[in-house]
Amino acid sequence: MTESLAAERHVYGNPDAPVAVLEFGDLECPYCRAVAPTLRELVDTSDGQVRLVWRHFPLFEVHPYALSAALAAEAAGLHGKFWEMHDELLRHQDRLAEADLRAAAQALGLDPSEVAGDGAQVHAAAVSADYAAGIDAGVRGTPTIFVEGTRFQGKPTLDRLREAVAAVR
Repeated sequence: MTESLAAERHVYGNPDAPVAVLEFGDLECPYCRAVAPTLRELVDTSDGQVRLVWRHFPLFEVHPYALSAALAAEAAGLHGKFWEMHDELLRHQDRLAEADLRAAAQALGLDPSEVAGDGAQVHAAAVSADYAAGIDAGVRGTPTIFVEGTRFQGKPTLDRLREAVAAVR
């Protein structure tokens, strides 16, 4: 896995788990929302052997709020609440406008001015770096999943993901 692909700012599960499952995702993508519980279950039932890494790949041409949602999640991550914001935004993909992001921030105990609008723009470089790493890795849509650097092909069911993990161990 290239260094740019391996960056792990947002890890769910044991950060030292021997197997990394990397998702390039878009917080406005219904397919990312659908696969999220499966990826969590994969990690939660792995006895600490699998970690999930999130990288932003906002499909801004088809999802008008994807970029601002990514910036909001990054801002929440500075306060240790990336996954809480990630989950909230995926759950409420119909509410990703600036006022909604501010409300989500407030519900998580965060300063809304850091999470939406101009205050969130400081995170643009991180989101851009994720996006560029995705482009370099051949990502064209979301979710795109890699298991230890190998692109996962097909429908990401729990059984198929477990098989992919077992194949690299």
